[in-house]
Amino acid sequence: MTSNPPTEEDPSLFARHINELRAELRLADALKLAESTASTYIDFDGKSGEFRLSFWGEEIHLSYPDFVTVDPETDRALPIAHQALVLYYFHTADETLPSGNWIAFSELPDGRFYNSAFQGYTGRALAQIFQDDVEAFKQAASRLDAVNQPPGNQIPGDMTYEFHILPKVSLLVVFWQGDEDFPSTFQILFDASTSHFLPTDVCAIVGSMLTRKLIKAKTSAT
Repeated sequence: MTSNPPTEEDPSLFARHINELRAELRLADALKLAESTASTYIDFDGKSGEFRLSFWGEEIHLSYPDFVTVDPETDRALPIAHQALVLYYFHTADETLPSGNWIAFSELPDGRFYNSAFQGYTGRALAQIFQDDVEAFKQAASRLDAVNQPPGNQIPGDMTYEFHILPKVSLLVVFWQGDEDFPSTFQILFDASTSHFLPTDVCAIVGSMLTRKLIKAKTSAT
């Protein structure tokens, strides 16, 4: 992992091990994979089929045993970065369920070593764009079909939205509104069980993806 923001435009960040991931997944039992990933497996002929699951709020299909992810509406393969993200999820996910407890990136395995960089291209980047504009953040989150989570014992901040990425992977974006003494701040949180579903370096890229989606949702509306 580097201190620079991961980008979808650099496919090498994801594609480096994509063939190895596919080769290992072909050895796995399809029904067990479906159970671990909370996806639905459709068996075609006993030798091939497809997994159906939600990805960034949209249904996608993952072929078996080729493990190619397609958009069912267009029948086109997803971009390489998205392909690899789904493969990492299938390769990592076990039968653990999301805990409902939220932690910082620094609390993920080895996350503290990269936390400053992660906060730089996620939380600080969001603060630069949204600043104190609560309404703009609310509208951008709504355009991404996020779920507003009222602050409470487990939900910090003045405004918090939950974004569903994969069946077991959600991210929480927390907004603390500033005042005359302190600027507004943002932070991306992860479910405490996320390490059972994705490697930490892939979590960093998911956080970067979400940040760019939020910024794009705001700028495209202005």
